[in-house]
Amino acid sequence: MNDAIKKVLAPHALEVKDVKHYQLESILQQAKDAPPVPTAVVHPTDVNSLEGAIEAAEADIIVPFLVGPEKKIRAVAEQADIDLRDYTIIDTEHSHASAEVSVKMAYCGEVHALMKGSLGTSELLGAVVSKTGGLRTESRLSHVFVMDVPSYHKTLFITDAAINIAPNLMEKRDILQNAIDCAHALGVDLPKAAILSAVEKVKPNIQSTLDAAALCKMLDRGQITGAIVDGPLAFDNAISLEAALDKGIKSPVPGDVDILMAPDLESGNMFAKQLQYLANAKAAGIVMGARVPIILTSRAAKSLERLSSCAVAVMVARKLGRLE
Repeated sequence: MNDAIKKVLAPHALEVKDVKHYQLESILQQAKDAPPVPTAVVHPTDVNSLEGAIEAAEADIIVPFLVGPEKKIRAVAEQADIDLRDYTIIDTEHSHASAEVSVKMAYCGEVHALMKGSLGTSELLGAVVSKTGGLRTESRLSHVFVMDVPSYHKTLFITDAAINIAPNLMEKRDILQNAIDCAHALGVDLPKAAILSAVEKVKPNIQSTLDAAALCKMLDRGQITGAIVDGPLAFDNAISLEAALDKGIKSPVPGDVDILMAPDLESGNMFAKQLQYLANAKAAGIVMGARVPIILTSRAAKSLERLSSCAVAVMVARKLGRLE
């Protein structure tokens, strides 16, 4: 940010503290200890997406295959002073073709992850869920923010803040299981999950509390596996043991939660971004539920967040058995 912009924003800017994000740094190190993942970078025709892919390649996290119009990719590389001599470009006509070719590469096992470039998320995911040659599994696709919040003692997994707008109960089951699987891939053997609502009691007129109660029972019946789950819990009861005890809640989840599951996309997106902009949090972003992990970062993402998203994909790909 140059001095002129800082001067304009100064009266309204939030103070940005120089804080360390040790949890994301740890994930990065874990990824570097594993082989880099062959990754289709889908339509990297702007500076941000191309720089992110090359940065991850230089860090030995991914082996990028740049899928998109070659002339555009090379023009962006020249603009950003990026040397592409060591990287493979797979020429396509347009973004739709870039998505189709990338998905086919993953389907055939040529790549083990996808990385979104400068095309729309819906366009990429449309190719992923295609009934002919897509990457569908039995699970629904969902997004997981892997968040490093300096004021919290461990990594937080927040879902779903990017794909499923108003999920029903069975869709929530998939969203929760995807987040659990992501946590397992990052070394959390038995994550503690909180199903969030506005209140901690089951209320017949608040659907999210009914869904939370049902999800807890689904865990008891083996329809969800690999975690400790409690809900409904309000955000304060999930994060603070003191707040939970004040409400008479006895549970191993409050104060030590790993996964925060929002009732819908709007609430999940808002509280994830509040953590980023008000609590100095940094976040990796990944889509779970397909045959390969999909790296999905915001256009505003900085270097650590882009690299961390690639690192999470490495760990998930390894867990899926894509890497030796």
